[in-house]
Amino acid sequence: MPPRDPAFEAIWRDHGAMVARIAATYEADREKARELTQDIALALWRAMSGFRGEGALKAFIARIAHNRAVSHVVKARNEPRTAVLDDEMPSTAPLAEAVLIGNDRRERLFAAVRSLPIGYAQVISLGLEGFGADEIAGLLGLTPNNVAVRLTRAKAMLKQALGTDT
Repeated sequence: MPPRDPAFEAIWRDHGAMVARIAATYEADREKARELTQDIALALWRAMSGFRGEGALKAFIARIAHNRAVSHVVKARNEPRTAVLDDEMPSTAPLAEAVLIGNDRRERLFAAVRSLPIGYAQVISLGLEGFGADEIAGLLGLTPNNVAVRLTRAKAMLKQALGTDT
């Protein structure tokens, strides 16, 4: 997190979880997703002086998060691929079945979103955060109609990837 700033800390308390979810939709590796979240937090802290309140704060934060995440993806695609070792050994502590099922569903959803072409991943991750087509259009510089089309296609791709009919 950036240097201590009570105003920023309040913003982060309200929107940090959204930023972490956005990072997770772009980065599969948990540690890299945490690093991306921190990178977004720093970018947001730097950008807050430019926020004039002309739009919703949530949209401003989401735009910064998505821009930083897209930059992260582009950079990662240009780096040589390496095998990742999973150093997070499964815990022997008993976990509630519901928690495991919920975690599995979330991870499957994040993986499916990451598998989408970037234009579809952007609109669906913003849609999952509760943004409407008009807001997404403003954030991404698209028309609301184009966003609606991308959302429909992204949902269909997700249903196919997840093997669901709902």
